[in-house]
Amino acid sequence: MQATPAPAPSRLALYLDLIRWNRPAGWLLLLWPTLSALWIAADGWPGWHLLGVFAAGTVLMRSAGCCANDVADREFDRHVKRTAERPVTRGAIAPAEALAVGAVLALVAFGLVLTTNPAAIQLSFLALAVTLAYPYAKRVLSMPQAVLGVAFSFGIPMAFAAVQGSADWGWASVTAAVPPQAAWLLLGNLFWVLAYDTEYAMVDRDDDLRIGMKTSAITLGRYDVAAVMGFYAVYLASWALLGRSLGLGGVFLAGIALAAAQAVWHYTLIRGRTREGCFRAFRANHWLGATVFAGVALDLALR
Repeated sequence: MQATPAPAPSRLALYLDLIRWNRPAGWLLLLWPTLSALWIAADGWPGWHLLGVFAAGTVLMRSAGCCANDVADREFDRHVKRTAERPVTRGAIAPAEALAVGAVLALVAFGLVLTTNPAAIQLSFLALAVTLAYPYAKRVLSMPQAVLGVAFSFGIPMAFAAVQGSADWGWASVTAAVPPQAAWLLLGNLFWVLAYDTEYAMVDRDDDLRIGMKTSAITLGRYDVAAVMGFYAVYLASWALLGRSLGLGGVFLAGIALAAAQAVWHYTLIRGRTREGCFRAFRANHWLGATVFAGVALDLALR
């Protein structure tokens, strides 16, 4: 007796797969540093409005980025075990349709930004440009994760702008709303992105070598594990120093210490360079970010 074929997935199911709805680790990695910056900028609770804008905006823009990334990488993804079944790659969603979904999500996110102030609105255009540039950075840069680091950290200056910005337009209002510490927090967070995205790249190293993709895992070679641990150290040390300079105290430093303990655990997962261990380490990174945020929020709440 011939087996009955499985029903084709609905368009909604395909769209949810396209934006990685069942894999929230990606947007959580953007959310925690953004919320940390939002709490720091507001010197505590930022209010429901800004919390909603940045939480929803983070999910929407990460989802839009997935759409653009899958279209740009569709010819590469078919040769990588982990990505071969993505909807665009396997032909279940046409590239134009995926881009249309991404555009709608980005427009909704932009609508949320419009409820803040001119400084945040102006920065949102830069954030979009970096997001769209990342998929193509993998063709030309030996460390494309650095571009991803900027994209995944851009919520930090936007949070400061949304809290501290005025009603004035022009880039002078942006620089007035975003203090130097915000730029340093972005730079420090970039090293966290380098750490976890190198772990991610270690999962696909063999496939990426075969198809000629450039990644930090390939560039770093046998120094990949040491580099990942160094990236974690720079991120946590820089945020500890910046947090102290911004008036955060012992509870915040306790959060940094707990995050450092998690980074040590990640070493035990990635030192063997197995696909399973590296992927597990990558997926666990949102807990590290959540720990840093908890330290920030609790420290400010207990003042």
